[in-house]
Amino acid sequence: MKFNDAITLIDAGRHDLTDRWSPGSFQQFLLTHYHMDHVQGLFPLRWGVGDVIPVYGPPDEQGCDDLFKHPGLLDFSHTVEPFVVFDLQGLQVTPLPLNHSKLTFGYLLETAHSRVAWLSDTAGLPEKTLKFLLNNHPQVMVIDCSHPPRADAPRNHYDLNTVLALNQVIRSPQVILTHISHQFDAWLMENALPSGFEVGFDGMEIGVA
Repeated sequence: MKFNDAITLIDAGRHDLTDRWSPGSFQQFLLTHYHMDHVQGLFPLRWGVGDVIPVYGPPDEQGCDDLFKHPGLLDFSHTVEPFVVFDLQGLQVTPLPLNHSKLTFGYLLETAHSRVAWLSDTAGLPEKTLKFLLNNHPQVMVIDCSHPPRADAPRNHYDLNTVLALNQVIRSPQVILTHISHQFDAWLMENALPSGFEVGFDGMEIGVA
């Protein structure tokens, strides 16, 4: 995420962050939660050299493995609170509680002219989060959609049916699906998404004013 020439990495799921990003090329991390698939890139990165890297995220006292005990150059003191807006180099960020098996926040990322909702990982939205999004309509919604359409309600991650139902309420004009499973990927090879929905991919850029 780039705004005012500052780069923020949302989560750290890639194990090759040190290869992809040179020292000083980004300013901070914004974490949704501390499951391993979202923070595994922090483990080798913490032993690097250079300036301290702020890590913003939910107040999860356990974190993941020994990240808090041995943070290295990572600064985990920047915990955020639900619906309390904070600033990242001019970008307004609002943490949004999500429904997941570990304490998890989505985020509304807001400039003077646009709003992007980042909602992963979750299955359904808490009532307060849904009301907030209805009152702060996002032009773009990036959302966890791990599963193809299924008959039963999913746990921990959305399926396509529940994402479609959610956007009938929120009515975001652009919905980008992320956290795709192999099963959903196979389904997508044979099925089309409705207008306004697309699958996120590595290297994808979303331009907002």
